[in-house]
Amino acid sequence: MHAVDQENVSATLTVAVPAARVFAVLADPATHSAIDGTGWVQKAADQAPLTEVGQIFRMDMYHPNHPQGDYQVANRVQVLDPPRAIGWLTGQEKDDGRLEFGGWTWRYDLVPRGTSETEVTLTYDWSAVPQFIREYLQFPPFGPEHLINSLHHLAELAAPTSRAWTPLA
Repeated sequence: MHAVDQENVSATLTVAVPAARVFAVLADPATHSAIDGTGWVQKAADQAPLTEVGQIFRMDMYHPNHPQGDYQVANRVQVLDPPRAIGWLTGQEKDDGRLEFGGWTWRYDLVPRGTSETEVTLTYDWSAVPQFIREYLQFPPFGPEHLINSLHHLAELAAPTSRAWTPLA
């Protein structure tokens, strides 16, 4: 199921995985390229697990319409409430080392459904994007199916039988 309104798009999927395991997968930046439903996320430039609000983690990206093709985003963790919610604000690092954020966020909300299932809602919100950015970037920059694809990838990756991901010791 997915929903779109004027300023955000979200999708929800119930997965046969406990919330703590789903959260652990999301808190590991190395898994984000496998979760991504667009193919734009290439790999984590920062491998440390997400452990606190304010933490910065960078991801190497590729998009054919980006001026450089390959580029990097800097994300700042905004929500970290294990195992219920995790989210970040996406931006970039300027040449002088300053971080600049565009106003769009990614957030996962997890609701345990018993001991072995979790309802996961992924929301992409662009309500804080300033007008000058909206003049050259279209929001959302992908179709709503991207979010449900990402949730299916997350479910596969977090499944107890998955060999694609094992938690860091």
